[in-house]
Amino acid sequence: MRLIFAGTPAVTLPALDAIAASSHELLAVVTRPDAPAGRGRRLVRSPAGAWADEHGIEVLTPDKPRDPSFQERLKQLAPDCAPVVAYGALVPPSALEIPKHGWVNLHFSLLPAWRGAAPVQHAVLHGDEVTGASVFELEAGLDTGPVYGTLTEDIRPADTSGDLLERLAVSGAGLLVAVLDAIEAGTAVAHPQPGDGVTFAPKLTVDDAHIRWSDPSFAVDRRVRACTPAPGAWTTFRDDRVKLGPVKPVANGPSLAPGDLLVERNQVLVGTATTPVALGEVRAAGKKAMAATDWARGLRIQPGEKLA
Repeated sequence: MRLIFAGTPAVTLPALDAIAASSHELLAVVTRPDAPAGRGRRLVRSPAGAWADEHGIEVLTPDKPRDPSFQERLKQLAPDCAPVVAYGALVPPSALEIPKHGWVNLHFSLLPAWRGAAPVQHAVLHGDEVTGASVFELEAGLDTGPVYGTLTEDIRPADTSGDLLERLAVSGAGLLVAVLDAIEAGTAVAHPQPGDGVTFAPKLTVDDAHIRWSDPSFAVDRRVRACTPAPGAWTTFRDDRVKLGPVKPVANGPSLAPGDLLVERNQVLVGTATTPVALGEVRAAGKKAMAATDWARGLRIQPGEKLA
């Protein structure tokens, strides 16, 4: 089939590689406009757009998919189908109607669970043991379209959202190509999503990433892993913001009040509502990430000091 691919961040790259290796013809890549990045705030192409540049594929960067000029170019290209992975903008009905077989979206959850922008982060945050990926027909609603196929993925005890998303991006790429093959062969069947089990996964904010030391240790652990690598879990020490890498709940640790610090020879413990957690990497403002023990020694943390 003749395809137009829509996607923006690095998580799209396994799908692009899989499509390029398939029998389908990739006509163009639709991605978000170049955005300022780095200290110089120079405009930078999205990872999907950069991939297309490297492969000699046309790149379309409409401000909004409803732009008439963008939709006219789609009509000129006359795609059979438009696979989507993390594009980052709503596609209006007028654009959805252009490809013969519509738009099919690879979403990183088992729909109807975790509809929205951050399904993997919410699966980790809420302690799900299993998640997966779904390929569904894009429609006007938020991730509501009928589903062509799914796969499952166990969430490991130490998984960050970055770890989990990396695995799902690879396995999901294979699922997406399999669905495209089935659509071309006329054997694909899309099943309506059930009405039960609907949950939503809005983007996690910087406030969401603020660690609540008054939570139980398992909830602290989940929040930190869910916010790694983005937006980055954080706390405050001596009124300065400090970013934290994944922590480790300590089952038989000493009794500490929420936020209280205890510096031991080989670990730094922080109190929660239940048992303490051991800090992993710590990154103070303007500093490189370092082991928690090195961070604590450098600051000469005193008894009674705490994280907030």
